[in-house]
This record gives sequence, structure tokens and C-alpha cells, in this order.
Amino acid sequence: MTGLAGATGLVPEIVQASAEMALLRRDLHAHPELGFEETRTAALVAQRLAEWGVEVHRGIGRTGVVGLVRGRDGGACGRSVGLRADMDALPVQELNQFAHASRHPGTMHACGHDGHTAMLLAAARQLARSRDFDGTVVLIFQPAEEGRGGAQRMLAEGLFERFPVEAVFGLHNWPGYPQGSLAASAGPVMAAASTFCITIAGVGGHAAQPHLAVDPVVVASLLVPALQTVISRNLKPIDQAVLSVTMVHAGEAGKVLPECCTIQGTVRTFDDALTDLIEQRMRVLVQQLCAAHGAVGEIDFQRRAPAVVNHLRESQVAAQVIAELVGPALALRQEPAMPSEDFAYMLCAKPGCYAFIGNGQGEHRQSGHGMGPCMLHNPSYDFNDALIPLGASYWVRLAQRWLSLPAANSGAQ
Repeated sequence: MTGLAGATGLVPEIVQASAEMALLRRDLHAHPELGFEETRTAALVAQRLAEWGVEVHRGIGRTGVVGLVRGRDGGACGRSVGLRADMDALPVQELNQFAHASRHPGTMHACGHDGHTAMLLAAARQLARSRDFDGTVVLIFQPAEEGRGGAQRMLAEGLFERFPVEAVFGLHNWPGYPQGSLAASAGPVMAAASTFCITIAGVGGHAAQPHLAVDPVVVASLLVPALQTVISRNLKPIDQAVLSVTMVHAGEAGKVLPECCTIQGTVRTFDDALTDLIEQRMRVLVQQLCAAHGAVGEIDFQRRAPAVVNHLRESQVAAQVIAELVGPALALRQEPAMPSEDFAYMLCAKPGCYAFIGNGQGEHRQSGHGMGPCMLHNPSYDFNDALIPLGASYWVRLAQRWLSLPAANSGAQ
């Protein structure tokens, strides 16, 4: 049973193997590994691919795995398409207590990369068994998506030089979207991510003699709300941006005024010009507000990932495949979201599309799950196994469709 009554285009062989692939997914969930530490996961992926007759290449991006499935022509036509799944987990203590909960304290598949890996593996087996296409499908199992630079490292180590593709596609589960829905749209769909660390240097002293010190905690308490005006008073009301302060650290004793305080957080936009403006305004606020109170402020502003921007032709092809799979009611338009994804770097190198697959509202979770919501990066999250046949069928249908179409002009769009 897939639990996806609306999906009419599922690949029957994938549906028949859904229970087996769900067990594999739960095994991955029980053994999560952080970015560039996915040794067990990569070994399992490589082993399964090899068993199914897929040509395997390991160690690309340290722990990345690439599989090549050549079609009935042995790949002679020269056509190729890339399908990408991420493999890493997060440094999160899982609250779920069901049988497949994480066995590694402090590490958890809280973003569904276990499900992404399982869906692409299920597709790989079907593609390798049928080979009912001409050309080559390049299966990209990427490490270290969660902020550790896995996509950049794979690209730097020659991913697309070694394995050229005409286009590259990604897929992420999306809690809140109806179970069994799929969404693909052209244009920006996930935000660019930047991080900042503000250091406020004051003068330490006795808490009973604040007039002899420069208290960085007071300066920080004024700076945090001031930073919120960057979005509300410097950007147009129709601009989309987020500035969030997520950490404030200062002091070690209750009766000592510290010498230093740090403020950290993140900025998300869909537009580099907005990022430029936000950074400029933050620098002015940090410098001048700190100086007004006798402290010295510095900001380290780092741009971590560009926005995920789907290309037009690739998104149209993906959307057509989705409509045929799930019908118009569950073929959704993507709503741009402020989380970021390092698949953006692959879309800067090659045209492609990053789609969403609906994970539902969390009703699929077994007894023993945590009390929190089934949202991404939440310690009570769990991937919906009913999606594996749908995601795998999408991959297979998409690869077949892309390789059956006339080749587009080379180069990014």
C-alpha cells in the first residue's frame, strides 16, 4: 500500500518494492551521519547500486557517491541527465522513540535526507532493470548539504566535468504540503542564505560599579531590536527578506560585567541587491550604535549559499511529469520558501529544477513519536514512507521524459 490514491502514474515495480525500500529508509534513519561523515550511508548506497548493475564512483566530495545508469543504447547517444539526493543528517537530539529512531545521540535525520536517498535508490534499481531510455542517468548522492558545503565540494572536484549532464534535478520533501502532492515552478523557490557574527567589545568590570565599565550586554540589548528595523524600515514592503538573531553570548559570572558580547544570526533573501543593502545597513548600525555607547562593534557577514532559482524549460518538463503522475489537484505551484539549499550551486552550474514532494501534516508518524510537529529540523520529525514510490516514480518518469525530448542548446539558461 502506498497511501497515494491520487497518483495514477506510479511505476508498478517500484510500488511492489515499496515495503523493502521503506525498511531501507528506516535503517538510514536509525543510523544518521553528519556531513562528510556519511561513511556507512555511502557504503550502503554504493553496495546497493553495484548489486543492481549500476556503475559506481565513490569519494567525490569526500563521501559522495555517483552512479551511472546507461540506457538501452549503452549511452552511445551522448545524452545525459542528473538526479540528486542528499545523504547527511543534522546535529539534533531526536525525541521520537519508535523502533527506527536514531541510535546516535545528538544526531538525527530531521530533514528527510534518509527519504531522499531511499527514493533515488528505488529509482536507480528500476532504471537499471528496465533501461528503457537512450543516454545516461547520472545519480548524484551528495554529502554535507546541511551547511558544510557538500555541493560546492563535489563541483570543485569536477562533478560535471567527469559526469557531464544536460540538466540536473533535485527533490525535497515538504511538510505542510498535502501527502502525495508534488510541486515544481520556474524562478526562485528557496532563499539565499547569509550568516553574521557581531562582536561587541566593551570594558569589563564589577557589576556593582557599572559606571567604571562599558557594558556590552546593554549595547547588545539595544542592537538586537535595532537590527529588526533593517527589514521593516529599509526595504520596500513588497520585498521578501528575513533577518533573524539566533544567538547572544556574554558573560561567565553573575556579578561581573563581561568585556565582550557576540550576536549571531542569519539573513535570507531572493535578491543579491537586497542582501547587499541589508549588509550595508547592518554594518552602519553595528559601528555607530556601539560607538554611541563607548563600545567597539565589528561584524563578520558571510554569504553561504545563493538562492535556488529553477530554470524555465526544466521546470516545465518537471511540472508536466508531475501532472501526469498525480493529476491536477495534487500538482501544485511552489511557494517560495526562506530556507536555503546548496543545490543552488548545482543550478548555477547547470540548468535544472528543484521540486517539492508533500510530506503531509505528520499523521503518518507511528506511536512513539515526539510531541513536537512533524516539521523540518524538528526533533519530532519523520519522513513519510508512503512517498517513496511516488518520489521514485517521479525520478524514473522524469529521466525517461527528459532523455526522450530533443536536446536543448548547451549551457546554463
